[in-house]
Amino acid sequence: MSELVKDKSLVIPGEALFEGMDYLPGPGTYRNDKKIVSKYLGVAEFKNNRLVRVIPLKGKYIPRENDFVIGYISRVSHAIWQVDLNSPYEGILPLSEGTEEFIDLNEKSLEDFYDIDDTIVVKIKKVTQTKDVQLTMKDRRAKKLIGGRIIEISHTKVPRLIGKSGTMVGTIKDKTGCVIIVGQNGRVWLKGNNEELAVRAIKKVEAEAHTSGLTDKITHWLDEESKKVK
Repeated sequence: MSELVKDKSLVIPGEALFEGMDYLPGPGTYRNDKKIVSKYLGVAEFKNNRLVRVIPLKGKYIPRENDFVIGYISRVSHAIWQVDLNSPYEGILPLSEGTEEFIDLNEKSLEDFYDIDDTIVVKIKKVTQTKDVQLTMKDRRAKKLIGGRIIEISHTKVPRLIGKSGTMVGTIKDKTGCVIIVGQNGRVWLKGNNEELAVRAIKKVEAEAHTSGLTDKITHWLDEESKKVK
């Protein structure tokens, strides 16, 4: 009874992940006799509740060095924060990269800076061959986000939402009066008095990303929708 692959390993459909009855097959897996087998090309994960699952790679954001992403603090442990990146791979934010301030852990807790479920804009500093994702807050664009709301779009549509030289997202900001931050991982944070209109505009860009002349179309649409709420 043993793991046949390591936790966070890339696996292929039909690959055996675990042999024995100590673990149960979770999402993305099935049991074949005494083995748990992957259904997908994805990342194997062995959970503490003795569950094996596979997170499909199709459509998922794969971390890249120097990307800015929006993440949720998922775990706080000694000298590190773990961060949910809307990806099969979690990020690690070490204390040394989390703040410029010296922290005496005998006097302060890591939760005083970032606690579970806090939302941050963070830079991906390094991605190793084994997909260890190392993060840093040491950049002027990295920060903790307070208030506002998060929506998620396909990470493949992020370039279209940003637009050439930021024209698309700039248009939505100007027309709605919202502050908007777009993460390369498909999470979008927005805050302002007309968030609902901004959300609808972002979703419209996602749905119509394949069309030409989209910036002009969204500009006209926002002008018309703005008239309706006045």
